[in-house]
Amino acid sequence: MPAKSPVIVDLKFIPEEVETALKGAFPDREVINRADAVHDDRDLSGIDYAVVWKSAPDLFDRAPDLKVVFSGGAGVDHVLTLPGLPEVPLVRFVDRSLTTRMSEWVAMQCLMHLRQHRTYEALAERREWRDLSQPEAADVTVGIMGMGVLGQDAARKLSVLGFKVVGWSRSKKAVEGIETFGGDELDAFLARTDFLVGLLPLTPETRGIFNAGLFAKLSRNGPFGAPVFINGGRGGSQNEADILNSLDAGLLHAASLDVFEQEPLSPVSRFWQMPNVYVTPHVAASSDVKALFRHVEQQIARLESGQPLQHVVDKLAGY
Repeated sequence: MPAKSPVIVDLKFIPEEVETALKGAFPDREVINRADAVHDDRDLSGIDYAVVWKSAPDLFDRAPDLKVVFSGGAGVDHVLTLPGLPEVPLVRFVDRSLTTRMSEWVAMQCLMHLRQHRTYEALAERREWRDLSQPEAADVTVGIMGMGVLGQDAARKLSVLGFKVVGWSRSKKAVEGIETFGGDELDAFLARTDFLVGLLPLTPETRGIFNAGLFAKLSRNGPFGAPVFINGGRGGSQNEADILNSLDAGLLHAASLDVFEQEPLSPVSRFWQMPNVYVTPHVAASSDVKALFRHVEQQIARLESGQPLQHVVDKLAGY
């Protein structure tokens, strides 16, 4: 029986988490962790599999014989832009833990804006005891742009919390208990939306889609008189100059941003200190590295037993 192909791991995650997760992963094959200097000059030819997240740009030159590339996250735009991407299946990471983490982040942001948490934080800093007029979740319609696995799960959990929820995606999805819109129904969706949640993949069509023109079409009938923008999807989908201008002008009431056009976010960015903006460092749905490696193991086992891979990306569509 021929030896099983090694797996290349090229992940820009927390190194200690990767090392810990690798201790129990891929027990029947060699792992080449490119974070380990011992592999700097390693010949990577003849290797079938690579697991990547913002990997080194020379990966595909050095590993010309890959049969499958596995993304370390749900998003794949960081892989699609790598030089020399081979014409082999690209598999995205779909896992309960990743989905749950994103839904937790979305729900937390919606609740913090609903309950005016930033205002209460400011009052606490001044030792000021004051009650604010408090809307409830049922007073707010949350519109989710991007109704894939993550968007559908977030929609269900927000509904349980009492929010009204609507969803939009390029291809209309049928989701039990959720009113959905598709394609050219975007304006109708936006007119219903008080809190806008972005969970879109990054494609040529979605680049810069969250801009002043789109914000102007959002509902102004919500409890705060202006909409809230929450983006946990992709930084390239937002126009940050427009977000800043919209916040300054009152076109947006507030925002929560986990992703940015350039990461890490510049220390001089105004977003850090704006009183109506929450910033998190692209951690809304940080991958559980152990779960990622289990996912890759399962997909390799499927492939090597003659079954089709799951969650294969349409490279033209970008997701």
